[in-house]
Amino acid sequence: MTKSVLVFLIVMTSISFAQIMGPKAAIKQTEYDFKNITEGKIVDHDFTITNTGGDLLKIIAVRATCGCTAANPDKSELKPGESTTIKVSFNSSGRLGPQTKFIYISTNDPANNEIRLKITGNVVSPEASTLSSNHPKIYFPETQHDFGNVKEGEVVSHTFKFINNGKATLNINDIKTSCGCTAALVSNKQIAPGKNGTIKVDLDTKNRQGRMSRTITVETNDPKEPNKVITIYADVNKVSN
Repeated sequence: MTKSVLVFLIVMTSISFAQIMGPKAAIKQTEYDFKNITEGKIVDHDFTITNTGGDLLKIIAVRATCGCTAANPDKSELKPGESTTIKVSFNSSGRLGPQTKFIYISTNDPANNEIRLKITGNVVSPEASTLSSNHPKIYFPETQHDFGNVKEGEVVSHTFKFINNGKATLNINDIKTSCGCTAALVSNKQIAPGKNGTIKVDLDTKNRQGRMSRTITVETNDPKEPNKVITIYADVNKVSN
């Protein structure tokens, strides 16, 4: 075998190996929490994408689920082993409360042609951000619950959990339901900072039919959210004789 033929075979083998491996998009961190953001500020974070495959990785498109979010890669083509950053910016203007936004990256990676990035944060008003932190703060991990299909006449229950994320005692002053068919019972009317509480909600479907939605308003001494609303749903089906 001549030297030129050997070199040719090595080159062709390398090309074939690269094509077999193909491009591979890898991102170690796909989520980022900005935590508290003062309303009106634009915050950004850089995600790093690396081509760990054996062929050219092409970033075909980057799109966000909200116009308040922008994302742009520094480079759109990555050779094997190369990395680039995707800068994600979030404009908090006109927004308040918890925020969750998604960014989708389309590539020519045959095994993972779309990657989802997630950013979260809590937008607070400029006035609230300057307030003393020595006050209670109620937080519900979930504010809605759907019982799904329920037979007419059944009483179904769900327990909502909440946390006092503030630095003063949280007082549950009152709990109001939007219907007499709904009852709510709180575990404790005073919750110390960092402690959890529960609200057990019962829904009586007697003489009810179809889609139901009921609200429960939790009145507290949280200066930012004195009236927290949680919602329950159910599809009530008439029992056939």
